[in-house]
Amino acid sequence: MQLNRHDKVLVDGQLVEVGTKIAESFSDGDRLIAIASSGLLLVPKAELDVVKTCVDEAISAFSALNGLDDAKITRFYAGFAERLRDDAVFKKIRAANEGDVSAAKSIGRSTTRLVLSDSMRQDMIDALSMWESLETSHNALETVLHDGWNIESHRAPLGVVGFVFEGRPNVFADATGVLRTRNVCVFRIGSDAYETARTIMELAVIPSLIDAGLPAASVILLPSKTHASAWALFSDTRLSLAVARGSGSSVALLGEIAKQHGIPASLHGTGGAWMVISKFADVDRLTDVVQFSLDRKVCNTLNTVVLTRSTVENNLQAVINGVAQAADRRNAHAVFHVDQDVETAIKHCSVPKHCTVQNIDHASLGTEWEWEDNPELSIVVAADLKSAIGMFNKYSPSFVLSVLSDDDQEVDEGWRTSNAPFFGDGMTRWVDGQYALRKPELGLSNWQNGRTFARGGILSGDSIFTIRYRVRQSDSTIRR
Repeated sequence: MQLNRHDKVLVDGQLVEVGTKIAESFSDGDRLIAIASSGLLLVPKAELDVVKTCVDEAISAFSALNGLDDAKITRFYAGFAERLRDDAVFKKIRAANEGDVSAAKSIGRSTTRLVLSDSMRQDMIDALSMWESLETSHNALETVLHDGWNIESHRAPLGVVGFVFEGRPNVFADATGVLRTRNVCVFRIGSDAYETARTIMELAVIPSLIDAGLPAASVILLPSKTHASAWALFSDTRLSLAVARGSGSSVALLGEIAKQHGIPASLHGTGGAWMVISKFADVDRLTDVVQFSLDRKVCNTLNTVVLTRSTVENNLQAVINGVAQAADRRNAHAVFHVDQDVETAIKHCSVPKHCTVQNIDHASLGTEWEWEDNPELSIVVAADLKSAIGMFNKYSPSFVLSVLSDDDQEVDEGWRTSNAPFFGDGMTRWVDGQYALRKPELGLSNWQNGRTFARGGILSGDSIFTIRYRVRQSDSTIRR
């Protein structure tokens, strides 16, 4: 097929002109994906072939899993954890990770989530131990009795789950959770973490699968670092579910691709937690929950604080102290984005000299501050609790909300009227599947683009299933 510059492709009802770069790069067998938000995406044939081969192998593995007992799956998790505990094995994994970190730093990339620390190693081991001990019932979920017959509902696996992750090495423990419910996975990890991922696969995942008697293709890492490989994966209609984690724009694009191809998607969208403070007298507790909501930058890190007007005088200093303590723990400084009310009030507070204060208007409160070492957040004022919750519903990504008040009715009002899937009355960093539910998460969903249907916002390996129905008929004379 010939593709020329100025050719036009229909995208979302509009004709989009093919640019020079795509026209010159396009070859026979390549695929164009037309996306409303991004225009045209070029997926080379080589990436399509890689993805096809991997999904073919995963489908075969899925079929083979059907006849295996749960004990083999349990042995896989035990073996994987044991290999991560082995210092000789982990030394090689750490060396690969150090190479990834060095390469990422050399091109100015963030390495906050890339470093495979001792704590991350332990988190992976803990996650695998959770999967190892989890029992999956094969009994009927529900039985409806009729005269002469009954109908049972049973949980059943979905099939091939496609993952695209940012460069976090610990995703392996999370992603392999799909095996607990007899699903298989194909995933693509960010290029910064690719060598770490490849080494973990080679030294820990694949040997553990083989030793447990499971198909080696039950877990597959795409052998590609390109964005096009992710596009190819999420456009393969044989996927039963597409899971994307990472930055808001990248995740949104992947979600569009999956949905356009009829693939259900679980998307980890824009993050940034909010905290509303009203009628709260315990300034020491307030300082604590602010500090411990800012220990590192991830999606559930405190991003926006809204003080009701009557509480600014008593509580602003406690908020500043919490942020400053979080910065001190990192030997860093803090950045405050404040509205006019806070800018006036903060002049009467003690603000560390190394902290920066900048102006922000309420229309910009949807911004998620991305920081490495220096905690950064917005602090604004609302007239009252109702206005503060309205601000959350209007400007936030509908994700995490904490309401701090000595009045339980106010906290309950925040729970009733906010559009937050994750709600609390303390620190925001509790929003994590492994930490909160003792189930390693595959992704978190906000409600920015609508509420999720019939499941919670924490997607875990044991929540990826469908329902089958089985009828048992004892009376042959039954008819409609």
